[in-house]
Amino acid sequence: MASGNLTRVTEFILMGVSDLPELQIPLFFVFLVIYGMTVAGNLGIITLTSVDSRLQTPMYFFLRHLAIINFSSSTIIAPKMLTNFLVKEKIIFYYECATQMGGFLFFIIDEVCMLAVMAYDRYVAICNPLLYMVVVSPQICLLLVSLVYSYSFTITNVVASYVFSMFYCSSNVINHFYCDTVPLLELSCSDTYLPKTIIFVFSGVTLVLSMLTVLVSYSNIILSILRIRSAEGRKKAFSTCASHMMVVTVFYGTLLFMYLQPKSDSSLNSDKMASVFYTLVIPMLNPMIYSLRNKDVKAAFKRFLSKPCNSFKSM
Repeated sequence: MASGNLTRVTEFILMGVSDLPELQIPLFFVFLVIYGMTVAGNLGIITLTSVDSRLQTPMYFFLRHLAIINFSSSTIIAPKMLTNFLVKEKIIFYYECATQMGGFLFFIIDEVCMLAVMAYDRYVAICNPLLYMVVVSPQICLLLVSLVYSYSFTITNVVASYVFSMFYCSSNVINHFYCDTVPLLELSCSDTYLPKTIIFVFSGVTLVLSMLTVLVSYSNIILSILRIRSAEGRKKAFSTCASHMMVVTVFYGTLLFMYLQPKSDSSLNSDKMASVFYTLVIPMLNPMIYSLRNKDVKAAFKRFLSKPCNSFKSM
């Protein structure tokens, strides 16, 4: 069919998490609470790791950036999602959709890479403690974070440019609650083999390299911990990476569930449920895991509550 006979889509309709009218208001309040906790938790981590002098270490520097990423990725999705629970026409305009998809891609790739960087940080801290401040110096920290953001920006631009170079016509109903690449490409009248291949390759390479970094780092960490003679020493070493291990397990488990399952019409619905988890639930859980299991963060929070003005003066 010639493209001249087709009407180009200028807006999309998001089906949302559920199309049942009776669930819209209850789901609105559920996700409003989740988003509120996400904002409060991540802004709390960002504030504490910025103002508390005892949290000015590489580990908390990376944790601050993970909190920024979690806050940003959920903020790109949640406000539009919450609005759509309350309106009849769940419309998102073409360029608004492109912005949302590009922004979310940028931050989800950031998170995948940042978790790998944090695993490397824990590896150096436990396996080479005497060289820690040399190997993970402030300059190296800035370099690693800059590389993460640069890599994510490059991949996002490549993927987004291919996805939105496709011709979209006729149906404009996206079977999702945000503009995601796969549901969006299902609506294209163009040949989507190339963009789908690019997405598959880039996501696969990024996920595999990140997971290999985490697995190698934690394999060495576990071996180092087992070589510690005292039970107290092993417990202390394990406690420094337990929170990160929990975050990594939940995050990669969700992504692998989505990435490895065979694609079908029913899998799009299971993808939607998994997407709820890693777009909204995990950004809420991360600050809770790091704060509830971390004595330094809890102590910093108590100091901040007792003398908030002094904390901001020290910035």
